Amino acid sequence: MEPRHTYEQYREFCELARQKQVIFYYVGYFSQNIVTAMAEAVRLRLEQCGTAGPTRRRLFSSFVEMAQNIIHYSADALTPPAQTQHELRHGSVCIGVDAEGRYFLLCANPVDGGVAQLLRERLQTLRAMTLEQIKASYRETLRAETPEDSKGAGMGLLTMARDASEPLEFEFQPTEDPATAMFFLKTTI
Repeated sequence: MEPRHTYEQYREFCELARQKQVIFYYVGYFSQNIVTAMAEAVRLRLEQCGTAGPTRRRLFSSFVEMAQNIIHYSADALTPPAQTQHELRHGSVCIGVDAEGRYFLLCANPVDGGVAQLLRERLQTLRAMTLEQIKASYRETLRAETPEDSKGAGMGLLTMARDASEPLEFEFQPTEDPATAMFFLKTTI
């Protein structure tokens, strides 16, 4: 590939990120160590931007939940599927500011078909709930046993829905592998 062409593509990417007011973006493999380092960078960047404390807390919390979901559920893994510690899985996460000055978080990663169906059902249920219902479900889930299909306490989507200023947005796109789908999730804070 010609070096000038590569530079032009990267320049276009950087210009688009600037236009879309992207303040943090990562694509690659996620691990607990990488998430810890990214979380520190996100925390410092939000402080630098002068983001109010409550907004910063909600952004940070949703960022961590998105990253954890990638680590636990991405179908693109460098570690064996049965491995539940020190997982290394592929995805992307983005934080930016929309035209109205609200923050948004986006994440994307491939998921197995069964996980996609489960996510779709959970997200559709959350989208139909009021904020009070989401908060009540959050409190109830805190007291409940961890679901068998969850690699955490089942709190991630509830946490994001609780902290969001709008219902969570999501989409599933087919991939070249018919057993997986690309999962996109957006929260606005």
